[in-house]
Amino acid sequence: SAPRSEDPEEDQRRANALFSSAKDRHEHAVVIEAVANALRPFCKTLSVPEEPSLIHTETMWHLSTVISGELSSPSITSLELALALHPTPAVCGTPTPLAKKAIQEIESFERGFFTGMVGWCDDEGDGEWIVAIRCAEVEDYSLRLFAGAGVVEGSTPEGELAETSAKFRTMLQAIGLNNDILK
Repeated sequence: SAPRSEDPEEDQRRANALFSSAKDRHEHAVVIEAVANALRPFCKTLSVPEEPSLIHTETMWHLSTVISGELSSPSITSLELALALHPTPAVCGTPTPLAKKAIQEIESFERGFFTGMVGWCDDEGDGEWIVAIRCAEVEDYSLRLFAGAGVVEGSTPEGELAETSAKFRTMLQAIGLNNDILK
């Protein structure tokens, strides 16, 4: 991910830099491979584009890959698919058991509601699910924000801090804090 810029030329430079970043493309590819591997047992066909695309929100650029498939059975529910996809390497790392162990050893705190699946499933198995990767806990007059960045070969502490800070900035703007406060 990369923060957007109000300057059109700088904004395009940031988009191009993200799209051509070997580190970011590798990080994205790890997640896409895990998603495809989790879905394959449920699908008759599965289409995974070789190249990502760029998408953007008002504040961030992201690499994106649309994966589509045809289920091998109409009895497979959206909840089954969601459970097969959780936890995503975008949150936990990969391979999952080793990543979970490393997180427990490195982090001196419980993540709590750091991330997770949010969605619904009706009585016929249809539904929609997303992974909440930036979220907040609100209690009384307190707000606790959560955001992270994937650490892969080529990551630098400065780069990961900048990415995470941009993600936090988006969340703070959403609750009404402007850029002057955030600097």
